[in-house]
This record gives sequence, C-alpha cells and structure tokens, in this order.
Amino acid sequence: MTKEHYHIEALALLKKLIAIPSFSKEENKTADAIEAWLKSRGVPARRLINNVWASNRHFDAAKPTILLNSHHDTVRPNKAYTLDPFEPMEKDGKLYGLGSNDAGGCLVSLLEAFMFYYDRADLTCNLLLAATAEEEISGHNGIELLLPSLGKIEFGIVGEPTNMQLAVAEKGLLVLDCTAHGKAGHAAREEGENAIYKALQDIEWLRSYEPPKVSDLLGPVKMSVTVIDTENKAHNVVPSQCHFVVDVRVNELYGFEELLGVIRANVASEVVPRSLRMRPSSIPVDHPIVLSGIALGRTCYGSPTTSDKALMPFPALKTGPGDSARSHTADEYIFVEEIAEGIKGYIDLLKPVLEPPPAARPKDRH
Repeated sequence: MTKEHYHIEALALLKKLIAIPSFSKEENKTADAIEAWLKSRGVPARRLINNVWASNRHFDAAKPTILLNSHHDTVRPNKAYTLDPFEPMEKDGKLYGLGSNDAGGCLVSLLEAFMFYYDRADLTCNLLLAATAEEEISGHNGIELLLPSLGKIEFGIVGEPTNMQLAVAEKGLLVLDCTAHGKAGHAAREEGENAIYKALQDIEWLRSYEPPKVSDLLGPVKMSVTVIDTENKAHNVVPSQCHFVVDVRVNELYGFEELLGVIRANVASEVVPRSLRMRPSSIPVDHPIVLSGIALGRTCYGSPTTSDKALMPFPALKTGPGDSARSHTADEYIFVEEIAEGIKGYIDLLKPVLEPPPAARPKDRH
C-alpha cells in the first residue's frame, strides 16, 4: 500500500468520525466506527465500553510493547461556531469539523502508522493501538480503565496536536474547590461576616503567590481562580459561604501534596482537591523514542496542557499533527497536509525502535 493510499484512507476515516457526535461519555458510535474500520482490514479489534484496541499480528509476549494512544471523544461545540461542527468540509487545504484537530488527525495518523507495521514479523517490539474515550473530561472509563487489560507497556506515544514536536513533559492538573465561611446577616445592617470578602483575601494570595520552584521545561506553577459563587439568591443577604474554584497547573518539581500543604497554610478557606490523578509527567530526553524524534529534526518542549499521558505509569511521549492552539476553538480545523505529515512522522519516529538493525555485511574474503 502506498503512502498516498494511507493518506486517503486516513482522511476518509477522519471525515466519518467528524460526522458522528462523540462527546465525552457518548462515544459509542465513534467506537463502533473505529472497531469496524480495524476489522474491515483484518485486525481483530477488542473493545471495553467505548475503548477500542488491537495488537500487531505477530504479537510476542517475550518482546517489549509500545502503546500508540489517542482519543476519539470531543468537547461540545462552542456558540461561536459558524459552520456545522458535524459536517466535514474541505476548503483551502483545511478540513473543518469538531474533533478534526483535537485529536482526530492524531488518531487516524496513529491508526495508519499501526497498519503500516501491522503485518511485520521482524519487529523488535510489539505495538498496541488504543483509541480511547473520556480524555476531554479526564474520565475514569477511558485509558485508565483500559490499561489493566493491556499488560506491561514499555513506553507510549500519545497522539495530541503538537505540530509533530516532542512534548517530553506535561504539567499536572489540580482542581481545587475552596469554600470561605462567614456568617449570614441582613445587608442593610452591620450584621454577619461576609464570606465573599474572606474569599477575596484568599483569592488575592493565590493571584500573587509565585511558587519558587521553576522548571526548565514547564516553567512556574500557574494558579488561576476560574469560578466564584455563593448560595445567595437574594441581594439583601450577607453570604455565609463563598465557593470558588482554582485551576492549578503543576510542574514536575512539585508533588500535589506538597503544593496543597503550602496553599492550605496560607489561606483561611477550606480547600478540597477534586482529584489527585492528573499528575505532572515526563519522559527522559535521552529515551530512544525521543532521540528518534530529535534525529528527525523535532524539538523538545514542556506542555502546559494535560492529556491521558498523566494517567500512564510508564514513560510516554506526546506528539502529533495539528496545533494545540486550534483545540476547542470555533470552526476547528486541521490542514489536510498535516495528516499526511502525521502518518509519515509516526512511521519514521517508530522506525529506529521497531526495526531490527541491519545484518552485518559478510566479510570480504579476498
């Protein structure tokens, strides 16, 4: 099969996936499509809820295994869309549609790279392809649910739009629900203790505090207050509680528990983390898959956004076609040429770690 044919097949599959709504927790129809696509090519695909996975034909338990992973769920389209988010449209070299960039282009490129190596009996490693669910909401029924079924993984490649550059590190995500407590009273009199004012003092500390450990790859920890509300429905009641949410992007120099301890020691509000699952992650820059990417002219960087990479208990490299800046935007698109580049890029990236070294040439007897 020619590289052009791989590109045509990938583009056709991506258009099919765009046309199927696949919001997180509602990905069953795109899972059906991916499973059918693999089976139509003679690949015995397996399924766990809305996660679809497959192994190369000559899987050998004695060999190390590489995971190729991307997700097929999407966020919901925002109100600024001017195009039908579920109508794939090619125009001026771009393919428009919800999920085209995040992460449909990556997923179909990984699928084609997997198929490129699928029948090879001489590979030095096994390949596992996993198209997973609930990535956009960091859900429990996506890659986290599937990993125990996959066996031991040596390392992974996570398909996310990075312009095919190498995201060797990734900030962790810590979401904090904070509650300031006061005392209710009538707003017309000097009554009560206003919980909003107490919350504002804590918010000001969070806004101005700069955690001292700054990562070379990921930079400083970033804390942003993103939601604030009270239980009040009436204008004339001093609120007894004020709830606010803090989005904390954590570099690899901090453990979640350490950072939580610092925050709790400096704010009066009650602080409750929603989860401790999405931790910072990194892969050594001298790892063979990273060195392969560097040899291809790609650059290493630290990513401020989280992905399923955070849930993997083994080294994983995040890389893929498309641009993260287009993710979750109105009229999302990917350049058609980026898909071709993604397929070739993944194939070339894997080549040094999958293909056996060339046989030694026979010695000249003359």
